[in-house]
Amino acid sequence: MKASLIAAVTLALSAPLAAQWLNHPTPGIPRTPDGKPNLTAPAPRAPDGKPDLSGLWLRISPKYARNIAADLKPEETQSWARALVDQRREDLGKDYMNVKCVPLGPGYATSADITGAEMMKIVQTPGLIVILNPDLTYRQIFLDGRSLETAPNPSWMGYSVGRWDGDTLVVESFGFNDRTWLDHDGHPHTEGLRTTERYRRRDFGNLELEVTFSDPAAYAKPWTVAVRAELAPDTEMIEFVCNESDHGVEHWVGKASDEKKNEVHVAPEILAKYVGTYEEQPPLWRALPRVVEITLSNGRLLANMDGRGNVALIATSETAFSGLNGLGVEFVQNGGGGLFVKHVSGNYRFARK
Repeated sequence: MKASLIAAVTLALSAPLAAQWLNHPTPGIPRTPDGKPNLTAPAPRAPDGKPDLSGLWLRISPKYARNIAADLKPEETQSWARALVDQRREDLGKDYMNVKCVPLGPGYATSADITGAEMMKIVQTPGLIVILNPDLTYRQIFLDGRSLETAPNPSWMGYSVGRWDGDTLVVESFGFNDRTWLDHDGHPHTEGLRTTERYRRRDFGNLELEVTFSDPAAYAKPWTVAVRAELAPDTEMIEFVCNESDHGVEHWVGKASDEKKNEVHVAPEILAKYVGTYEEQPPLWRALPRVVEITLSNGRLLANMDGRGNVALIATSETAFSGLNGLGVEFVQNGGGGLFVKHVSGNYRFARK
């Protein structure tokens, strides 16, 4: 992580909690008899009768935040785009937007577990919806009947217009510049990208979102991903400021393939004992437990976390491996005791299912 990012996070976390309103009760929330937010209550309505999407929401996208093309066949991504993803992985993602301190652009809709984009605050009026992000970026979704520009000046956040289809908000967006990635793996897009988002507030505490991407110059067909968000009651966003700067990138050295230099051979009969599905145990990294599926192919372990797609694990010993989307893996008792996913913040325990 860049020194500037570390400093920003440290400053945010070191601020007095009272000054951040992190424990301030949100007015107007339905509550159970014991005073807890009733997130299964009916979805609220705005004064004009439309569903009210307003609120502070926690994005949940374990699969698509990492790999937006997880459901596409390899050949459905243009060859130049596949090569660019491979290069970005090999370069350890050093040109990712958070590293460059620039907006995520169309990636905000499916972002999660990403500093500066974990939450979004929706502010709804009859003619305009504004989405605020912790990194001080924002989106304007116009509901006043205007049409999208046919040849907009490309921008980081694009241009968005919305309409109501029953209780679903449909948002059409266009005019993104091509400097952003669609996910953490590095899937690119061109300035021809168009997105269609469909927001539906299922109940008071759950927001469902489908995003359709269309970019013929990079992908063979449009495709749709489904993500969701949970209401974050009785708290507030903490701002995350990352000024545009390349300071610190000079220390971002090495290649992803460097891990193979110290790879050790592990007998197939040992690797076979690790095959299985493992589920994260409390305390969790996020609101929902992560799931890792371990398979064996051609003498090598493959890991698939949350359906993002298989990645090859690289053995550093008979029990320890690297290569899981930048994380380490350590098996316990031939997998019978589960595994640890190793991160700089600590080891997260997964039990075998």
